[in-house]
Order: sequence, then C-alpha cells, then structure tokens
Amino acid sequence: MRVRALVAGVMLSVLLAGCGGGGDDSGGNRSEGGGEGDSKEVSPFTGEETGTGPVLAVKVDNAPQARPQVGLGDADIVYAEQVEAGLSRFLVIFSGTLPDEVGPVRSARQSDLELLRQFGTPALAYSGVQSALQPELDDARLIQLTPGMAPEAYERLEDREAPHNLFGRPKELLAAAPDASDAADIGFRFGDAPASGGTDTSEETVSFPAASFGFSWSADDGHWKVSLDGDETDLTPATVVIQHVSITQSEFHDSSGAFTPLTRTTGEGTALVLRDGKAYEGRWSRPDADSGTTFTTPDGEPLRFATGQVWVLLTEG
Repeated sequence: MRVRALVAGVMLSVLLAGCGGGGDDSGGNRSEGGGEGDSKEVSPFTGEETGTGPVLAVKVDNAPQARPQVGLGDADIVYAEQVEAGLSRFLVIFSGTLPDEVGPVRSARQSDLELLRQFGTPALAYSGVQSALQPELDDARLIQLTPGMAPEAYERLEDREAPHNLFGRPKELLAAAPDASDAADIGFRFGDAPASGGTDTSEETVSFPAASFGFSWSADDGHWKVSLDGDETDLTPATVVIQHVSITQSEFHDSSGAFTPLTRTTGEGTALVLRDGKAYEGRWSRPDADSGTTFTTPDGEPLRFATGQVWVLLTEG
C-alpha cells in the first residue's frame, strides 16, 4: 500500500488565500508552496501533490502463479488488458514515486503501443516479445528496457518459478532511460465528484473471459479494495475506470496457436467510473494515439476522478 503525504506548506497557503477547490480539474499544474523555493507539481496521473518525474511503464504478470505482485501499490495508473486465452496482464505506469522492485515482469503486446503513445516517449520495461512483433516495438515512440538491454536493472527470484520470477528495479530502469518523457497531461481530471448521477455501490466486478477483478468500497479508508480472481489483495485505488473498448483478434498468436487480442484505446465509447462509493456513467474520447483520454458525464461535463491511484480496466463493450 502506498502512502503519499500532502505538503503542509501547500495546504496552509491555500487556506490563507481562501481558495476552495483548487484541485478541481487539475491536469498537472504547478502548486506553489508556502515557503521560499517550496513548490510541488500536481501529478497529472493522480492529482496528488507528490511531484512528477519521467514515465516508466512496466508490463506485469497477472497469472495466478504471479501473485502477489510487487510494486503495484506505488503505481500512479494500473491498466488491465486482455491477452491470449482470455487471461489478463497489467501495464503499470510510474512517475515520481518508485518502489524498490516491481514484477513479475512479462512480455509486451501490440495493444501496449497505441496505449503508450499518449505518454510521449515513455520507458517500457518488459521481458521481451515474439520476433514478429519486434519491428513494431523498434518503430514505436518509446524506450525499450528488456533484461538484455538493461541487465543490471533486473533479477530473477529463486523463491518463484519461471517465467513468473523476473523482477525489475524502477530506479535502475529509469537510469538506463535518461531521455524518457516526464509526466504530462493525458486527459485525466481530478476534483469533486459530479453533483448528481452517481449510484451507490459497495461492490463491482469486472470479468474478462478467463480473469476477474473485484472492487469493494471501504468507507473507513476511502478507497477500493481489489481482489483478483476472488483472492484479496492489499491494492487500494482511489478511482476505478471500467472503459468499454473495441477488442479484436490481432495477427499475432502464442506458441499454442491462441491469437492475441488487439485492444483499441482510440476513438470513443462508454465508461463506468467508481469513486467515493458511487458509480458514475460516463463517456470517454481519444481522437488519436497522440491525444490523451478524456472522460465526461452524459451531459458532456468533465467526469473528475478522486485523488490517488487510478485503475483502468479495458474491457470489451
């Protein structure tokens, strides 16, 4: 579980200035602190005043043998994607706050390339790809970080079985990618929930063909508790986005012949946003791969997220 602290000087200066709702519609603006030279960047990924840094994306295993995963609690954004045979993997986004270790790290997919374009030129840590997909990785606007490219940033743990035992060290991964883009606006907005339209909900389940994700609202803690295939975890996002996207069959397949799903994250569609114990119907729009993704209410107003970690489940719909 990650803990992020707000800077006391920032809060004091806001109170003295009499400014209410300063975090509303935040897309990553600078927040000036109370002391000389004291300032914090509002993260465009979480809305928190934690500072920003280069973007590191890590492809993380979600097979039952891979659990418990390490480092997901410190992520800014966790994307859940479908892979072969209806299973799932995570594409995990870090910026600013980095865990000591993250994993298990697994292979990338074609769907990752479109999704990552909105982050500029991020670093991507992954275990590898099938040879037919490698040319697309080479042409993509990202910095590849495989164990062969940054061997000092990876290790295999002896207490886990391969291939679920490869772990990366984010600080060393980013040290191998000095040109990775810093965090910037990708369309998320944070602040007060819509005044109306929300439905009280304490439980929500999202099902992939061979994987499920459960979210249970904890009013005492102010976050959602995550379960994976019915197994409880210590993961606690503030906002959960169930984004309905187009998922088709790609030209790629695994060694057993199972085709890889291709998830499209450009275009537009419907979404369900979970925050503060409520579910809000909404819409998403991303005109092209270089654009961020905006979420709006049915009336077209910004659908703001709660401050903190965001999970986005890319599900067919």
